[in-house]
Amino acid sequence: MKALLYETFGGDVRVADVPDPEVPAGGALVRVTASGLCRSDWHAWAGHDDSVHLPHVPGHEFAGEIVAVGDGVRDWRVGDRVTTPFVNGCGRCVWCLSGQAQVCPDQTQPGFTHWGSHAELVAVRAADLNLVAVPDAIGDDAAASLGCRFATAYRAVTARAGIRPGEWLAVFGAGGVGLSALQIAAGLGARVIAVDPSPDARALAAALGAEVVLDASGDVPEAIADATGGGAHATVDAVGSAQTASTAILSLRRRGRHVQVGLLKDPATAIPLGRVLAWELDVLGSHGMPAADYPALLDLVGRGVVDPERLLSRTVDLDEAAALLPASGMPTAGITVLHPAG
Repeated sequence: MKALLYETFGGDVRVADVPDPEVPAGGALVRVTASGLCRSDWHAWAGHDDSVHLPHVPGHEFAGEIVAVGDGVRDWRVGDRVTTPFVNGCGRCVWCLSGQAQVCPDQTQPGFTHWGSHAELVAVRAADLNLVAVPDAIGDDAAASLGCRFATAYRAVTARAGIRPGEWLAVFGAGGVGLSALQIAAGLGARVIAVDPSPDARALAAALGAEVVLDASGDVPEAIADATGGGAHATVDAVGSAQTASTAILSLRRRGRHVQVGLLKDPATAIPLGRVLAWELDVLGSHGMPAADYPALLDLVGRGVVDPERLLSRTVDLDEAAALLPASGMPTAGITVLHPAG
């Protein structure tokens, strides 16, 4: 098959002919029709994830069609249109059996623990637990965005931040995850603030329902306190940096909730714990979403409450993606989707 391949962290990314992945026992082989270019792919390429082994094929959010199933698969057939969360549970542990596969200790992640979806084919382990059927009404490009950005944002906004109608949510970073979080929160009746240094990203955030848009270079906590009458009820850091995490926490009102979604390159990131203690703030991590929680998200999409299509900004082939991936660490407005077959 043809795939994006890199052999050194931070090195050249090229289109290569590589062996087809094997069909895992209990798993499935999916022909990729759409695969999102995500900032997490850049983190893997840059060497920020210890689970990645070289040489490597990136890509972790995708849609496609099953072309083969392994021994023991009960629920899926060749020809089914599917997507999957970027975190795939093992299907056996207490976390998977309780519907919390996103924290499975034996999880696999296409594009990280094994070769991913920036290719013509990708393998998915534990198919009965991890595959999600794509409704006919949702196109391949939109379905691909559900695997990481929309699903991650949905869980962060609902299960972790617990956002309620009328509450203020401040989203830091108006890239794929941030814009998804914004659209979901606004659709659920929250009042949303978007913070981003890019004028284009802020304009898109406003078009998607942000009541307030702020340049990240200003005094953001003060501006949010003024706009909300004391601070946001909840914040989401969809960028992943010491600065955005700290600023987001300082933008909360008393008893507020911060959700960290963006991957942090520095494990020793400083958190303003004095404020956390004095104001009784909640600081929460959020890591993807299990396949078991997809029905509620798909219902929102099906009813038009959220529309992933509005975030799609560009489609590219493998050659274009090879040039773009090293630059994916820079925030961009909207979602770029790779079509491996061209």
